[in-house]
Amino acid sequence: MASLPSPSATAALQHKVNCATAKPISVNSLCHFYQTNVGSGRSPRFCFKTKAKLSAETNIVEKESTCVNEKIDYGVVSVHHVGVLCDNLERSLEFYQGILGLEINEERPHDKLPYRGAWLWVGSEMIHLMELPNPDPLTGRPEHGGRDRHTCIAIQDVSKLKVILDKAGIPYTLSRSGRPAIFTRDPDTNALEFSQVDG
Repeated sequence: MASLPSPSATAALQHKVNCATAKPISVNSLCHFYQTNVGSGRSPRFCFKTKAKLSAETNIVEKESTCVNEKIDYGVVSVHHVGVLCDNLERSLEFYQGILGLEINEERPHDKLPYRGAWLWVGSEMIHLMELPNPDPLTGRPEHGGRDRHTCIAIQDVSKLKVILDKAGIPYTLSRSGRPAIFTRDPDTNALEFSQVDG
């Protein structure tokens, strides 16, 4: 019959994992999942730290597993669309279509969802406007959209967009870093960035 470990043996059984700059992603009472970037590569290093508990009178034995290097590859292609909540679809379309000039993707199923919406082309990707209650506060947002959750759209000429926004009376801010980029908000205070890229 196997004997239970003594208190001194219990302390010796605890193994620690060396995961530099590890950040917990999700935590429960028995398992911790950590991610850390190793070197200059973009492949993350994942560390699974599990705790095996064994009661021995009042003692608990803890064992932690080792880090596992693994490249995660499931065929990421691009961002397909960004979902944007709106209070009034017509008002939002006046902004996205009438001012920004985005076109509706008529092939998307507008009438097959339990809420009103529209799919707008942004290059080969899309913005999905969804007329749904917004759980986020509409007031107290940062003045500069770059300090808020935002969608970034690549464009060829920031100066032309600046003229369009000025004519429509829509406020905006420029990039704080000095690069050619402009930040504004839609009628529901969703932040948008337009960053100039080479054609």
